[in-house]
Amino acid sequence: MKKLLLISISALFLSACADKQQYEQAVLEQMKKEKDIQDYKIDPQHMADCVVDLTTKNMPGIFPGDPNRMTAYRNYTKMLTLMDSKDPKKTLEELRNDFGSPQALADAHNNYTESMMNCISAVIMESEEDEKAATGQAQPGEPAPAQPEAPAQPETPTQPAEPAQPAEPPKN
Repeated sequence: MKKLLLISISALFLSACADKQQYEQAVLEQMKKEKDIQDYKIDPQHMADCVVDLTTKNMPGIFPGDPNRMTAYRNYTKMLTLMDSKDPKKTLEELRNDFGSPQALADAHNNYTESMMNCISAVIMESEEDEKAATGQAQPGEPAPAQPEAPAQPETPTQPAEPAQPAEPPKN
């Protein structure tokens, strides 16, 4: 009995891994096609990892082997490969049914799009910080940059400021 349970659980996790890998592959293919990724010279694999991580946080299901999560991986993969299907209109209808409603499909698409935008900005900020760190460090054989002096304190006024005139009370 324990062996049967162990085999069932193992099959469930293997299936979940396969669904997640298909989703990761679909995201990677989208990242390779994405013009912004190419323009900013972002590594598509790095972007795909980021997008998968962020979208997964907002998918149904608690853990990777959860049947709801596995279904979400399949549905998201189908959503990303919609234009590659033989009949996109039919696939779109299937997606609406698979997600449960047109609104749920739109929410999933928004989750993917927001995750992608957040990842693009995070990766760009990462690369800018790396560039700053690289240019801020002294090169071997060169002296370290001098520390800036503390800013001078502004002079204090010698006369106190005039007190403001009280406003007149409103007239009724």
